This record gives sequence, structure tokens and C-alpha cells, in this order.
Amino acid sequence: MDRLTSMAVFVRAVDLGSFAAAADALEMSGPMVGKHVRFLEERLGVRLLNRTTRRQSLTETGQAYYARCRAVLSEAEAADNVVADELSEPRGKLRVTMPALLGRHCIAPLLMKLARKYPHLELDLSFGDPIADIIESGYDLAIRTGDLDDQSGLITRRIASQRMVVCGARSYLRANGKPKALDDLAGHQAIIYRRSGRVRPWLFPQEGQLPREIMPAGRLRLDDLEAIADATVQGMGLAWLPYWLVRERLRTGALVRLFEGQGEFLYDCHALWPRSPRLPPKVRAAVDALATALPKHME
Repeated sequence: MDRLTSMAVFVRAVDLGSFAAAADALEMSGPMVGKHVRFLEERLGVRLLNRTTRRQSLTETGQAYYARCRAVLSEAEAADNVVADELSEPRGKLRVTMPALLGRHCIAPLLMKLARKYPHLELDLSFGDPIADIIESGYDLAIRTGDLDDQSGLITRRIASQRMVVCGARSYLRANGKPKALDDLAGHQAIIYRRSGRVRPWLFPQEGQLPREIMPAGRLRLDDLEAIADATVQGMGLAWLPYWLVRERLRTGALVRLFEGQGEFLYDCHALWPRSPRLPPKVRAAVDALATALPKHME
């Protein structure tokens, strides 16, 4: 007889209090339940159950064996679930929150592609720069860039890095000159990104040291990176922007990239999801798809 099957029958007989109840639950005969239990007792050389016509009870050895059987069966079920998850198709509603601009340009197109691949997968996407509480708001997945705050109860995975570049329009550079070193930025107008009431410094990597911070100065303060890119094209100042956002403008010559010899600061992009014993196939598929394709979108 199969030992694992006999363990499952034994555990069910103990849980339900009788061979007859176990037989009904397992859709087998009462004598077959008894045969599985006797198989274990004979194999172990001990009595596991004391049985009378009125009741059954575990022996001291049976109690210890019962506890271990439950653990073994739980592990076996978990192993089966791993394979089942790998083979199961992502389905159901996937709720994702992400930064608005990054979401529209980079994340959403990849998730749409995933939804086309899996017809039973539903997407519920939220585009917003305010940081939502993932667990409290009921999201399955969140995409974040930069430093992460409280991660309690969450699993995180880095899925890409976005490069930051300084750029300006030819009209601005003709009128104001082209800065050749980072120190020259002090004499130029910057278009400032203000988020949550705070101005973000421009960061430049330094080998073996913390990044150099340059606080931009200028008369334009905007809380939308796309609007900053548009204002930069219009010659209103220099900007420090994600490369993926200005790639096409640089290609067409609408913007000129500055400090090409200077190292580029990288903002890590993370996927975060609530901690749980089993990762749902829909979340695993989304995270894997983003980790595979998103770096190419940010090159």
C-alpha cells in the first residue's frame, strides 16, 4: 500500500473520530480504512489507535505519529500546489497601482500584452503618484520607483532601473550657452520637479562616494514630468528627466543630452505585493513579465 495514502486515511480517521466517518468522507469501505491503519501499525511495529465498539483513541505513540503525519501531508500538499501554480493560467482580477507617467508609458503596455495572452485575466489599474497603502487599499501589486518606505507585510523585487539625464533645447543652449561641467548648472535656469511639496535634487553618481546632489534653481516648478519635458522642448530651461521619457525627443533633436561623459544616476523600480503563503499565478505572471520586458523599455 502507498504509505502517504495510508497516512492521509489515518489522519482523517483521527480527525473524524471513527473509521466509518472516514470511510464516508474518503468514499471507501470501512474495512479498507482499517486496512490502511493496520498497514501503518505493522510497518511501524506499534499500535497507533486503541479501538473499542464505542470509541477510539490515540495511543501515546499514535499521538506523536499523528502530529508528524499532519506535517508531512501539509508539506506534500504545498509541493503539489507549487506545481499547480506553475501550470495554472493567470486568471481573475489583478489590481495594480503605479506612478501615473511611468504607468502610462511603460507598465500598462506590458500588462495589456499580458492580458492579451491570458484571456481570463482582468486588469484593474490605478495611475497615481500619491503612494497608496497597498494592503489597506486591496491592491495585488504595486510599482514604485526610488527609495521604498515601510515594507512591512510586503514582498519586494527590483524589476528595472531608470536612468536620469540632463537635457535642454537647442534654442535654450544657443541663448544661454552649453554647460560643460556640473558646477556650471548654478548659472542656468532649471525646470524644477516638485512632488508632495518637496523639490527633488538632481543626483549624479560618484565612484566610491554618495551621489552628488545639486539643488536646481529656476522660476518654473511643476509636479508632472511630462509637462517638464514639454517646457524643456520650448526652451524654458534645463531638466533632469528619465531617459525613457525623453528618448524620442533626443532622437529627433528636439532636446540635446548634456554631460554624456558623466555617470547617470539610476532610480530602481520595484514591484511590491502582500506577503502570503502562496503567490497567486496572476501576480507571479505580472511580476515576471515586467522584470523581463521593463528594462528594455528603459534603455
